Amino acid sequence: MTGTARKALLTLGLLALTGTSALAQTQQQTPPVACGGDLATFLEGVKAEAVAKGIPADVADRALAGAAVDQKVLSRDRAQGVFKQTFTEFSKRTVSKARLDIGAQKIREYADVFARAESEFGVPAPVITAFWAMETDFGAVQGDFNTRNALVTLAHDCRRPEMFRPQLLAAIEMVQHGDLDPATTTGAWAGEIGQVQMLPEDIIAYGVDGDGDGHINLKKSSPDAILTAAKFIQSLGFKAGQPWIQEVSVPENLPWEKTGLQAGMTAGDWFALGVAPRDGNTASSGLEASLVLPQGRKGVAFLTYPNFNIYLEWNQSFIYTTSAAYFATRLAGASPYQGGNPEPGLGDVEMKALQTRLQALGHDVGKIDGILGSGTRTALQKEQLKLGLPADGWATPELLSAL
Repeated sequence: MTGTARKALLTLGLLALTGTSALAQTQQQTPPVACGGDLATFLEGVKAEAVAKGIPADVADRALAGAAVDQKVLSRDRAQGVFKQTFTEFSKRTVSKARLDIGAQKIREYADVFARAESEFGVPAPVITAFWAMETDFGAVQGDFNTRNALVTLAHDCRRPEMFRPQLLAAIEMVQHGDLDPATTTGAWAGEIGQVQMLPEDIIAYGVDGDGDGHINLKKSSPDAILTAAKFIQSLGFKAGQPWIQEVSVPENLPWEKTGLQAGMTAGDWFALGVAPRDGNTASSGLEASLVLPQGRKGVAFLTYPNFNIYLEWNQSFIYTTSAAYFATRLAGASPYQGGNPEPGLGDVEMKALQTRLQALGHDVGKIDGILGSGTRTALQKEQLKLGLPADGWATPELLSAL
């Protein structure tokens, strides 16, 4: 496994979106990890590994005392939800006026902390605040699963132990630091903790004591959460002073096959083809940029810049990441997007039928899941080109009929 479990989970999602057997690849790259069997024996093995890493035995005992498998965690893991809403539906629900107002208020309230975040890590307040809102509604909804038990459950389960055993060990280290109470600390079902929902390994690697109390408490301390998020975002490759996403208008004729999350063109190249920033700002013309059309060429359009990659690292869902990036631009002063008049898309059954047809035509769209992910969009663009249609990767009833 490379990096943290968060990054491993994101790798699974990104590979799945591109039509690759992610689980098989991860298993091929990762040595076997002890899992399953008698829980007490499993926990003794975890304790031994923790002690070998330098954690005192009494700390490991305290961290694991009373640990139990949580069947609700397993149920969530087996039935993970996926984004089947359109960008318009999801963004209008998540980027609400109430959230924008609260976000602006939080930026004013913690102005000094945000100034430090940008000074030390190069990440501006709107980027952090949008994640803060999207993840937990500014700390209001952090999850009620016992974190220790969630990680014990997922590490003991043999589905993905290579991802979660290191997180369990990191949680034990947090107990040693006094930053996690094994009996009372709660969070998300997959072990994420706090106002910005981070996993134990990430908290240890990037945690910042923002309020100076000697501890990193992402659940209760907003300064800790803000600065830790900033340091983590910096680690994902965020470049200070550069944009992340920009709404644009598009002409009727473009090389639509070049749209999507692919490299090779600059913003200036797109501008020369008639793509126009709605805010009139062309200062980033020299940066690499992709033209993304969440709902096809007749819907909203964005140029995404290299900093957009940090959103894809944070969450693998294209709809979530685009919404979070758009949210950050609104907090930075951008106007609401103009949604255009996108053509009707496909429902779940029709999308699965489309994916099945694309697969029969020789395209690797990955799992037939009803999601218009990047693998399906790429396959669609190829078929649209063959049919002489604008290759914008948007799935419509007419296209399904044509195929």
